[in-house]
Amino acid sequence: MEKVTTKRMSLYSGRTHPELAQEVADHLDVELGHPGLVQFANGEVRVRFGESVRGSDVFIMQTHCGYDGRSINDSIMEQLIMCDAAFRASAKRITAVCPFYGYARQDRKAEGREPITARLVADLFKAAGAKRMVSIDLHSGQIQGFFEGPVDHLTAMPVLENYVRKNAQGGAPVIVAPDAGRIKVAERMSQHLGDMGADLAFIYKRRPKGTANIAEAKEVMGDVEGRLCIVIDDMIDSGGTICSAADVMMARGATEVWAMATHAVLSGPAIDRLKNSVITKVVVTNTLPLSEEKQIDKIEVLSIAPLIADALSAVFDDTSVSEIFGGENQS
Repeated sequence: MEKVTTKRMSLYSGRTHPELAQEVADHLDVELGHPGLVQFANGEVRVRFGESVRGSDVFIMQTHCGYDGRSINDSIMEQLIMCDAAFRASAKRITAVCPFYGYARQDRKAEGREPITARLVADLFKAAGAKRMVSIDLHSGQIQGFFEGPVDHLTAMPVLENYVRKNAQGGAPVIVAPDAGRIKVAERMSQHLGDMGADLAFIYKRRPKGTANIAEAKEVMGDVEGRLCIVIDDMIDSGGTICSAADVMMARGATEVWAMATHAVLSGPAIDRLKNSVITKVVVTNTLPLSEEKQIDKIEVLSIAPLIADALSAVFDDTSVSEIFGGENQS
């Protein structure tokens, strides 16, 4: 007996950022599945998919953050439970789609007796049955090696570059790395915007030993006088680094400073700092939900959904994801 099997895509979302998942589903022209999430009085979560996923290529999407009364740990655990449910329901392949990967900054031991939590999170997804992972602008590239399976590391660079081309009046911006670790990313962006006359600079900063979320911008390396400076980073968390960097650049003669980042974490005093800073524009993507009180006039949110949809389509069709980015998402 011969039988032709057909591939099926199933896309599900947790509760942290369903709007992004719905936008991705619209671009893929698929129905967003019903996960049947129930939360009990003691906080435990149960999943029961509303349709069969047997033999399906299942994509389970959840960005890792605290939102609407739930913590980042709740977001991760909910996605793990959904992966486990799909595994036990005989899904053919399970892909964990994590636009923002939680605990990514805990990717090494900076001091004694510390965990490497980014590796722990990867191990949890493997144990839950995920065979593949998709994420955007991981804090450090080595996290790809923590997961025992294929990792598609996407970048929001094309979306951010397109915004600069459309909105940087007068051209010739200076792309600024907020620290030495982001120089490669800033250099690539300045090369892509070379037709606009873009240059490169970077901030020398110091992080006091034994502190968290504290970094002091000391000096800018590069010529920023009379230029629009665009600080590019993977995330804006408390906003301290990027605001102090903007002060240094304005003191060195910059005419205007923009901040661009993939992930708008914006925790603690971030909104007040950005609102009162010399930064004129804060451009981020919608990898993370932005609550109403954080939607200040300076912040512009760009959609990353078309890029995620293209990547998921390539994974489903077993074609190249890196071709979407010209191979530059891996470097």
